[in-house]
Amino acid sequence: MFMKNMVFLPAFLAASLASGACGAAGAEELRPEAVNKASLASIPSERPPKTPPRPEPAIVRLQVLLDRAGASPGVIDGYYGENVTKAIAGFEALHDLPVDGKLDPEFLGRLSGDKPVIEPPVIEPYVISEEDARDLVERIPEDYSEQAEMKHLGYTSVAERLSERFHMDIDLLKALNPGSAFAVGDTVSVAMPGGAKEGKAKRIEARRRGGQVLAFAEDGSPLAVYPATIGSDETPSPSGTHKVKGVARMPPYVYNPKVNFKQGDNSEILTLPKGPNGPVGTVWIDLTKPTYGIHGTPEPSHIDKFGSHGCVRLTNWDAEELAAMVKPGVIVEFTD
Repeated sequence: MFMKNMVFLPAFLAASLASGACGAAGAEELRPEAVNKASLASIPSERPPKTPPRPEPAIVRLQVLLDRAGASPGVIDGYYGENVTKAIAGFEALHDLPVDGKLDPEFLGRLSGDKPVIEPPVIEPYVISEEDARDLVERIPEDYSEQAEMKHLGYTSVAERLSERFHMDIDLLKALNPGSAFAVGDTVSVAMPGGAKEGKAKRIEARRRGGQVLAFAEDGSPLAVYPATIGSDETPSPSGTHKVKGVARMPPYVYNPKVNFKQGDNSEILTLPKGPNGPVGTVWIDLTKPTYGIHGTPEPSHIDKFGSHGCVRLTNWDAEELAAMVKPGVIVEFTD
C-alpha cells in the first residue's frame, strides 16, 4: 500500500518555550494551580491579532475542556490560535448552538458553567514510570533512506512520549515542569484531556477550506470534530466522495517516488519501519481512492499549519480516535 506523506519542517512557533528558556515570571504563570483556576471569562470572545509571548493559563484550560467535550483543539499549547477557534465552532456544532467560533456566554455556560458537579482539574500530577522510558530512539533522521535502516521510529524522549499521551505541545509540558529531567520516578504536571470519543461513524467530511474533519453518526448528528491538514496548493487532496477501505494501526510506510513524491535524493522504493514518528504516525485509514488516506503525524504541532501531499493528516490521538469509530464502507466526502 502506498501512502502520501508530509515534508518535515522547522518548529512552528518562533517564540516557543524551550526547556530552560522560561523565566521566573513565565514559570509562575504556568503553575498547575494557575491553569486550574483560570477564568474562561477572561478570554476575549475573538482571537487577538497578536500572539502572546508565552502560553496563557486560561487558554490551556479552555483547550483541555474542549478536548474532553469531543471538539479537538489539536495540540494543547496555551495559544489562542486558529485551531482553538475551530474547536469552539466544533463544540457549538456538537451541541446545536449557533456556529460562530466565539466565546459568548452561551458557549461558556454549556462548556463548564452548567455542570452540576465540580469538573476534575485540567492539570494533574503524573509519576513517570519505567515503561515511559522504554524503546526510545536517539533521533529521527529526516532522510528516508536513513529512517529505512532503523528498527522502529519511536519517541526520542520521555517528554515527547508524555506530550503526545496527554495531547500537549512538548514546549508547554516543559514550561509546566521547569528544570525537570523527566526521569523515571519524577512527578510532573500534565494536562488531563478526555477519554477517546466513542460511537460509530456513518460519514466523514473533510472540509478543505476550513481545515477540519467531522465524523457524523447514523442519524446525521456530529460525533466529533478535528483540526486537519488536507492537501496543499501543490498537491491537493482528492475531490468528491470516497469510502473507507480499511484501517492499519502502527503501519510501516512504503515510499515510492514514482507514486508519492520525491524526498531528498531518494529515487528508490524504501520501506520505513512503524512507529509514532513514522511519516503517517500511528494509524492509517485507507481510502478507496488509491494512495490516499487519513493518518497521523510525527509533528502534531504542524496540523493545519503546513500542507500535506494530498492526504488528510490529524494528530496521532485524533486519528486513533477516528479510526476506532469507522469500518470499511464509511463514506468520506471532500468538501469546499
